[in-house]
Amino acid sequence: MGVSVKNQRFFTHNFVPAAQSLQALMKGMVIYMKYKLFYKEENELIRERYELAMERITLMEQENTVRECYIPYFHKIAAFVRIVNNVAEVVQENRLTELTLKELEALNMALYEDIAGDNYETSYANPAYACVMLGEKSGKLLCFLATELRSIIIYAYESRLYELTIYLELLIEIYNYFEEEDDFTYNDVKRAVYDFMSDNCDVFMNANIREMLDPGLSFAGDIILESDLSDLRYLYQFGEYITENEIKTAQFLNTLPEEQLKAMADTYTEGYRLGFLANRLDLSKKGIVNIRYQLGFERMVYYAIQNFKEMGLKPTIYRAAYTAINKRQHLKIGYHATSPNRQYDYDHRYDIALFLDKAFKERKLDCLKNALEEYKHTGSLYAGPALIEVFGEELFAPEEKKEAAKLDKRQQKLYVDYYKQDNMIKYNYLKLEETSFTIISYPVPEIGKDFEKIFAETVKVNTLDSGLYQDIQQKIIDALDQGDYVRILGAGNNHTDMTVKLYPLVDASKETIFENCVADVNIPVGEVFTTPVLKGTKGILHIPKIYLHDLEYRELELNFEDGRIISYHCANFSEEERNKSYIKDNLFFNQDNLPLGEFAIGTNTTAYSMAKKFDIASRLPILIAEKTGPHFAIGDTCYKMSEDIKVYNPDQKEIIARDNEISILRKTEPEKAYFNCHTDITLPYDEIKEIVVYKKDGTSIPIIQNARFVLDGTTILNEAFGE
Repeated sequence: MGVSVKNQRFFTHNFVPAAQSLQALMKGMVIYMKYKLFYKEENELIRERYELAMERITLMEQENTVRECYIPYFHKIAAFVRIVNNVAEVVQENRLTELTLKELEALNMALYEDIAGDNYETSYANPAYACVMLGEKSGKLLCFLATELRSIIIYAYESRLYELTIYLELLIEIYNYFEEEDDFTYNDVKRAVYDFMSDNCDVFMNANIREMLDPGLSFAGDIILESDLSDLRYLYQFGEYITENEIKTAQFLNTLPEEQLKAMADTYTEGYRLGFLANRLDLSKKGIVNIRYQLGFERMVYYAIQNFKEMGLKPTIYRAAYTAINKRQHLKIGYHATSPNRQYDYDHRYDIALFLDKAFKERKLDCLKNALEEYKHTGSLYAGPALIEVFGEELFAPEEKKEAAKLDKRQQKLYVDYYKQDNMIKYNYLKLEETSFTIISYPVPEIGKDFEKIFAETVKVNTLDSGLYQDIQQKIIDALDQGDYVRILGAGNNHTDMTVKLYPLVDASKETIFENCVADVNIPVGEVFTTPVLKGTKGILHIPKIYLHDLEYRELELNFEDGRIISYHCANFSEEERNKSYIKDNLFFNQDNLPLGEFAIGTNTTAYSMAKKFDIASRLPILIAEKTGPHFAIGDTCYKMSEDIKVYNPDQKEIIARDNEISILRKTEPEKAYFNCHTDITLPYDEIKEIVVYKKDGTSIPIIQNARFVLDGTTILNEAFGE
């Protein structure tokens, strides 16, 4: 963790102002002045402590008062802190917008180069390297410290001196222990980490909830609304790692006509509005929408904010979590840029294991309740998230490192229990039964030379004729509603053989089993889905190769009995125990098994054809991939926590398959009803031998055979295969 000599000259006070108009300069100053007002009083109260901490860390960079093996570590950490301090000073003095593009690029690289690319191999944030250089026990703790300290980057950009200061004081405390190293140092440092996380849990949790529920806390929103988005220097104001993905996406969007950008924003926001309409929810009671996206799409988000404003919604745009307390494994939930290193993210997905125990779990839940209580009024106005997902990054198969922090069995249970209670608390405070969402996806330039063509094709996929698909999908639903069960058989190297038991209809004239999913919350159009009956659902779900939550799975096989996974396997590693651990950690989210929460048939053959044409099937996000064949979701149902709200298809029939034998436990044993995960696993059309509906009288209705739709009224979907 340090800075290259070639970049050192950019971190003095003598910045050269970029060539720009006075108006642009003033707009940049307004952004930071406006946001800093939220922290002005807090910053003034902590400033003396911050300056004292910086004085001490400046000395640390020159001292040799710890054991020789630790000297390079603390020198590097101190050098990194000095760079962040320079950023904090520039932000405090409203001079960030004065920097030239080259200065901003150099600064960005200096902050992130330690973990970017191959540099990570010799970074103290790499648990394998840290344990070799610092010893196994101390290496894990100091690696954790190096990683947590990276969060001070965002505190510097957001002018949050309090959080910056407490992290610097933690560094000094740990440094002091190593200066007086003895047999108790490891335990002292571990206790210091635990006390820091516990003592400041309320700070981190309150900030997390406030960012979600306080539209006035508008750091990202101010940048989007107040910046000249044709001047790409604005990307460096967020404090995130900026790559070609963000730069080229922003450049590309700058070439699009305003009408097209508005149309993209309209598709996104209209899907959100239609979600409330379809579920008969009152959007007028709400006032806050949470926008989540990847940097580079600001021009589209700009117009989306205007659209939401017309709906009476103010945006909150919070950053994806950086700290171990608020991270959910390696997942990016919130606005973010391309990761400097996905192996780094994976290595640190369970850093909470270094301090998670029962007392800490309860402390974190208490802090969550207190924060939600403080923002109870705005919590009731929360309408739900609106997501812009991206796809096209290079595929990633993680390395499992023995040195990385891992949850033991006791902690796995605490982790699962925490998120179950977290979910219930938020459900009550945020009135989640009254909320909706929407998700839309676009490619990033990393997808390759055909980026612009794939982008255009994705826009086409996202705006397909919902009416046409609604009619076709209704024919599939009419066939499925006659069934007792559906059988799905794989073809070729896919050995899937699944029997899915269907919910029984009482009055077929008023009821239906499957939802007719058009382009509202779940863009693009193209699936019918249901909650299966667990008893009688059985078989093998097998995928030769698939990417789920940005991780690769080879020869993934899940075996079901009465709707629950009874055994599982993949072939990522040579040792079976590692394969099972990989699935449990990353697919089951530390739970022993999961039920089948959803069965669906995707109908978007246009999206499938796009994937084949550009050879990007493995890079499609779940959002699009799930529409390109039948899919099975493990975990909760699609109606999680909204099962009692009546839902209707466009034909006005009520969708009655909202519960299964597990979710219904919410009425008697709510702690057993939900798993807080829902992962779609798709079989592409070319791996399907058949999907057949079987009636109680023994007759059958084929829907797909040999990778083609055969049901009357659906064969028009096959035309896209010819493209």
